[in-house]
Amino acid sequence: MATDFAVFLHRFLSAHLAGLRGCSPHTIASYRDTFKLLIIFFRDERSIPPENLTLDRIDPDVVTDFLTWLQISRHNSVSTRNQRLAAITSFYRWMQAQDPTRMACSQDILAIPAKRAPQPTVHHLTVEQTRHLLAQPDRATRHGRRDATLLAVLYDTGARVSELTGLTVRDVRVESPPLVALTGKGRKTRHVPLTGNTVTLLRAYLAEHRLDTPGSEDHPLFFNQHKGKLSRGGIAWLLRKYQTKTSDPTLTDADISPHTLRHSKAMHLYDAGVPLPYIRDLLGHIELSTTEIYARASTEAKRAALEAAHTDIVTDDLPEWNQDPGLLNWLTNL
Repeated sequence: MATDFAVFLHRFLSAHLAGLRGCSPHTIASYRDTFKLLIIFFRDERSIPPENLTLDRIDPDVVTDFLTWLQISRHNSVSTRNQRLAAITSFYRWMQAQDPTRMACSQDILAIPAKRAPQPTVHHLTVEQTRHLLAQPDRATRHGRRDATLLAVLYDTGARVSELTGLTVRDVRVESPPLVALTGKGRKTRHVPLTGNTVTLLRAYLAEHRLDTPGSEDHPLFFNQHKGKLSRGGIAWLLRKYQTKTSDPTLTDADISPHTLRHSKAMHLYDAGVPLPYIRDLLGHIELSTTEIYARASTEAKRAALEAAHTDIVTDDLPEWNQDPGLLNWLTNL
């Protein structure tokens, strides 16, 4: 017979997350993995098998011990630890309405604070580095033209790689006003404008692959030799291939991923004076605070540039306080 924990957990993952909230499969998988680890923690650390795990056994102290176990025994980072806590608090926020008799315990678990994590470093390319990287595909070949168009769209839209792989022909508009409809986290769709050079590449690409003909609307925009959509790993492989072809050592030795182009687009927009709310909408962030990492990163970059260009106009050859007779006399008579 299923325990109350098993019943509520199944209802939370299937009916609530998948049905009511319409969460993506990736989000549901992340929540599922959190509770899988919690079950393993009870089995291995508390000797409670899954079939005996009930809601009564889960309290704030246990949840705190579980989070500590993740960091110490499984070597999870602070951000991963906080993601696991977010999944648990989401479950208990839902549980308050499902079982009001457990509301006090649920609220105690909801009060467990997330750990402060160091601010993430925004790894991005300069405008010249980006231009050099995107110029690597050989546009004299069919595959090169495809790759040049793919990289241009990835950078120009600031898309997540999963958003790029999910694009179909119907999501692209090359007529005025040109734009791309990206479906991101929470299955929310946003419309991102395209610039002139990217539109030119896209229009030629669609014509070359006969994707501008009726009946092609649901075809993947970028596809492999089997006509299936490119995978996330395939796009990362393409980027690494062109990274190794560059003659710029700052590119060949850098840790570049598809997300680097997303960061680069955001930084270039911010440095060009585009307001943060516009960048937030383009990237599909929910909170403006998420987008503010680019403002902080830009400030640090400007600080480093100023320090590198600093000349010693203000000298620091001041006498030591204990060797200044006037200061010593003043302190003595104070």
